Amino acid sequence: MAKKWSLPPIEALRADGLRIADLDASGTPGFKGGKKQAQKLLIERAGVLSDLQEKLYANGRSGDTRSVLLVLQGMDTAGKGGIVRHVIGSVDPSGVDHASFGVPTGEEKSHHYLWRIRKELPRAGQLGVFDRSHYEDVLVVRVHNLVPPEVWEPRYDEINAFERELVDQGTTLVKVAMFVSLDVQKERLRERLDRPDKYWKFNPADIDERGYWPAYQEAYQVMLDRTSTDYAPWHVLPADHKWFARLAVTELLIDALDGLKLDWPPALFDVEEQQRRLTEA
Repeated sequence: MAKKWSLPPIEALRADGLRIADLDASGTPGFKGGKKQAQKLLIERAGVLSDLQEKLYANGRSGDTRSVLLVLQGMDTAGKGGIVRHVIGSVDPSGVDHASFGVPTGEEKSHHYLWRIRKELPRAGQLGVFDRSHYEDVLVVRVHNLVPPEVWEPRYDEINAFERELVDQGTTLVKVAMFVSLDVQKERLRERLDRPDKYWKFNPADIDERGYWPAYQEAYQVMLDRTSTDYAPWHVLPADHKWFARLAVTELLIDALDGLKLDWPPALFDVEEQQRRLTEA
């Protein structure tokens, strides 16, 4: 583990037993440094992440069926897009499968809620990223009463079974629930209104959603309690400080890729023969 961490993020951010009501969204669990140290460390660790992701991609090209899927779940302005841009942006895009899940389309609504999720699962050797996910169907759906409880209640067990299936098939899941304080969320929404280059990111409905925070808090707590498993645990990320969130997710991905014990795939040809042919060409 890189210095400046007193406890690895995989342990410091683990959701087990955590109460969202007690979470300090401005905290930096396990990290002893500040913004400057984190930004410097992020550059170093991004290089490590890039090398590991390239190994995953190379092995996928050579027949390895394993993959890694990063699931980012959080309220608007929590920084999911920043994670994609600044963390995933540090690796080879050829090895990334990215999907963002908004309001379901008419076609998607006509299918089981996991239908659109299955379509976007990472291919062999890929680092997959979900900006929002199947968990919308036990969060937004629950908070806004889009379907009755007898419909969304069984979904926790369905999701656990779905994720068990993914893990058994060789996908390592990295699930990150991002939480931003209401005060910082208001600042970030105001910035979008104050800057013409941010208008496109602003949705008037985001202001309305602030009024539902107690209901979301309850829904997120049940989500963590019911779907954080040994094979697909949740990590809870205080997201008021973008620099901490980006560094923490980088470390979680490094840990997941390290766990695959990847090495460079061997050549499928005679190296010396090809060197000779190249010399003579």
